Parts: sequence; structure tokens; C-alpha cells
Amino acid sequence: MRVLLISTYELGHQPIHVASPAAALARRGHDVVCIDTAVDPWDPALVDGIDAVAISVPMHTALRLATGIAETIRARRPDLPVCFYGLYAAVARHHTLGPLADRLINGEYETALCDWVDGRADTTVTYRHRERTELPARRLLPPLDRYARLALDGEERLAAAVEASHGCSSRCRHCPVPAVYDGRTRIVATDTVLADIEQAVDLGARHISFADPDVLSAPQHWLRIARALHHRHPDLTFDITTKVEHILRHGTIWDEVASLGCLFVTTAIECVDDTILTILDKRHTAADASHAIGVLRRAGIEPRPTLLPFTPWTTLEGLADLVAFVSTRDLAESIDPVQWTLRLLIPDGSLLLDHHALAPHLDGYDPHRLGWRWTAADPRVDDLHRRLTELVGNHTARGTDLNRTFDEITATISRAARRPRPARVAARREGRPRLTETWFCCAEPTCEQQALTAVPVLARRRP
Repeated sequence: MRVLLISTYELGHQPIHVASPAAALARRGHDVVCIDTAVDPWDPALVDGIDAVAISVPMHTALRLATGIAETIRARRPDLPVCFYGLYAAVARHHTLGPLADRLINGEYETALCDWVDGRADTTVTYRHRERTELPARRLLPPLDRYARLALDGEERLAAAVEASHGCSSRCRHCPVPAVYDGRTRIVATDTVLADIEQAVDLGARHISFADPDVLSAPQHWLRIARALHHRHPDLTFDITTKVEHILRHGTIWDEVASLGCLFVTTAIECVDDTILTILDKRHTAADASHAIGVLRRAGIEPRPTLLPFTPWTTLEGLADLVAFVSTRDLAESIDPVQWTLRLLIPDGSLLLDHHALAPHLDGYDPHRLGWRWTAADPRVDDLHRRLTELVGNHTARGTDLNRTFDEITATISRAARRPRPARVAARREGRPRLTETWFCCAEPTCEQQALTAVPVLARRRP
């Protein structure tokens, strides 16, 4: 069979959630075609001559974009089999299964996806939790130079994402991973990960992003890989994602991790309101976050926090505290401005839906956004969110300097909270390591991303 695999968004990286199942399908003898609408425009004519379509939906943004693509497929070829697969495949299944997709597969999806293409599976939602992972078929993807790069000290290097594990040992209530994996981690074979790194290096990669939800959910497994990576490629750098809780739990490893080539660690600080952190079940406090930043910096690793500033329980005072936290710890240049505009997403299946603190704030389900609407306890918070979204959008469109953007964010929040603007400590260094694609995961797709599904197709600015 001729199978079309589609990725819509994978954090600016070459989509391994297309490359890996492509390899599995090819091994079963199928003719596989891959497209990534994050770099190539979507054209419904691409389904002509195709026997089945599978769309990767590893995050909410990808699912939102996938629904638009599936609508165009249904309009052009109503009887063409379509599958959504990935972490968000079962989200909004009452709206997608049938009208847009014939099959939904999440969790460990490769075997189930191959069985579906082979005609050996029914139309029910499937959860797979343990299976062999193929070496991703990167040869079927667009080249690395069309994706996010590492920016460091005025230089840009080609980067590639790999995965050493799936799932996560944590159960943060706002995260989609626990809803599928329930605190389990499934490792990818060490030989497979190292072979994938080798082929990425052969394609020109000089930096590796470990795209695991949390590499320290399987710390010894990941450390073996990191050591082998450094042994084979001493000049290759990398970044990882892990929780504040794990930075502190594994506090003795960071000098070694830095020596192996780690430049920065993405970690979800979210906010500095301990009550909200408890509702989210983050298992850390604001004091822990501050401690974790110090642990990384003492090892020479730059922390890159991600934020969740807007929740139903956010207060103006809490936002002012977050600005002060960032200002006094020299984090402004390590946080993408879009992080200051992120609102809590509550899709179907969210563990937060069972929390008593959320019920008073819910305002019905929005099938277009594929999530539950909510309003803040303080209406001034929702108004501030709208103003910050406009501010950040305007500055991003104009390419405004990050420091100037942060200064205006600080001024806007401080005025709203009637607080003096916090003093900023002197910057530790310029040219901090980062990826050229703005990092955000469980957030609404941007207007630019949504335009990729439009017909006629629009061009996209490359990072």
C-alpha cells in the first residue's frame, strides 16, 4: 500500500513521530511518503494515489492543525482511510472519530498503526504501552537545514531531535502524558537511539535535542546514552528536558552532564505560586525552582524555564511575583516571550477535570479549540492576558529585542498589579544557548501555523 504520513508540528524539529513509523511501515513492505506541513505547504492533491493517510498528533497544536488537514482530505477523497496517532490522538475523539478519522491510536502506536494499514485492526481507540521502536527513517524527511538550529554566541548549528524514552514517571495534572502513560516510562533501545544520533550527525547535526518528556524518568538509561554520545562525538552538544523535582533529586550528576556536552536544560517552572503548583501536582515549590536554577548554573548549564502564567487561579500579585523571580535570577534572556502569554489548556482526558478547584471556573467545551473554556477568578487577569498576547505578538512580528520585550512585559504586569518594577540583576552572559524555534508545547497554534492548512497554501517564514 502507498501510505502518506503527515506531521503538522513537532516543536520545530525534524518529526521523529513520522520518521519512526515510516521505518516500521517500510519494513512491512509499504511504500511510504512523508510530509511535514511545518516546512512544506499542505496541498490536498497530495492524497491522490494514496491508499491510507496517518497524521501525527503528539501535542495539542498538532491536533488542532491536523483537524484542518483532515477536513480537506475528507472533502477531496471521502472514502480514503485516515488515522490520527500520537499522544493527543484520543483527545476530542467524539468530534474526530468518524467525521475526520477512521482510527485513533495513542500511547505506543507503531505496531497498532502498522496493523491498521495492513487491515488487521478495527476502528476503536487503542492504547499500546510496550513495543519495539524502529530506527527513524530520516531519509524520508526534509533536510535538517529547514528546521530549528542551535543559536550560540552568534553562531547557528544544525540540530536534530531524538528520543531516548516515551512517557514520564510523573503525574502532573495539566500534562497530557500521564493521561496516557499513567506514570510509566518506556525506554527506546540504547542501540536504536545511538544509531539515530549517528544518522543525524551524518546529515549534518552538530547539536542534539533529547525530545523525551523527561529524560530523568529513566536516568541511568539516559546517562548511558549521553556518555556513549560524548565518547563517539566529543564536540557534539545537546539539550534535555526534565522537571525541577528531578534536577534536585539527581543533584550530583550535573557536573558530569555538563562535561558530556549539555548546554541547557528546559524545565517547567510554570509559576511561583505554591498553591497553584500544588493543584497542578508539580511536586516542587518556588523555592525548589530557585534552588534548581542554582544547581544547573553552578555546573555551567543554562536553565531555560517554561512558564504557565495564566490559570484559573492566577492573581495579579502572583504574576508580579513571577516577574520579580525572573528579574532577580537573570532568567529574562532564557525565556521566550511567548511563554508569558500561555494559558492553561484543558483538553478531554485532562487529569485536572477531576480536581475540585477547577469546577467553579469551567465555561463549557469548545469543539473548535478542542478543549474546555475557563475564566479566571479575577477578571482583571483575563484582561491582562489579552493585553500581553497583543504586546508579545506585535513585538515578535517586528523582531523586537528580547530584553526590550521583557521590559514591556514587566511594565505591563507591574502596572496591573500596582507594584514597582523589580530591579534586574546584571546579565551573566550574552548569546545564551537556545533553539531558533520558539519552544512551546501545550498551547494554542499561532496564526502562522494555522495558515499552513489553508488552501491556497501560504508561504511560511523560516526560523
